[in-house]
Amino acid sequence: MSDLDGLYQQLILDHSKAPHGRHPIEDVTASSHQVNPTCGDEVTVSLRVRDDVIQALGWEGHGCAISQASASLLSTLVTGQTVAEATSLLADFRVAMRSRGTIELDEDRFGDAIALNGVSRYVARVKCAMLSWVALERALEVD
Repeated sequence: MSDLDGLYQQLILDHSKAPHGRHPIEDVTASSHQVNPTCGDEVTVSLRVRDDVIQALGWEGHGCAISQASASLLSTLVTGQTVAEATSLLADFRVAMRSRGTIELDEDRFGDAIALNGVSRYVARVKCAMLSWVALERALEVD
């Protein structure tokens, strides 16, 4: 399998075609809309946070398979996490995505989101993968 094939591995394609969390949620406590000016991908992440726990994360948006899969994987990963846990995941995700393939996501912490490991080798795609994560970060700042 070539690097490019690995980039679009089956899990990414599955999440982009049948995304998790791509729906509005009730009782939103914070949200953030982000646009990738390079390619036009857009995502709005909405959260319901109670007692410092992310009870629900819903998102809407459009874009490439990587941005849509990343939002889907993010939704699955952080729902039920505390804000501190989600913030820690965000920081480690950012470090891995900026590493140009030298740092991989830990499967025990990131679960299926490790499918995005290959993205970090493609600078132009890192912004696609980070889009929903940045939206989560901004939403948590205003909560």
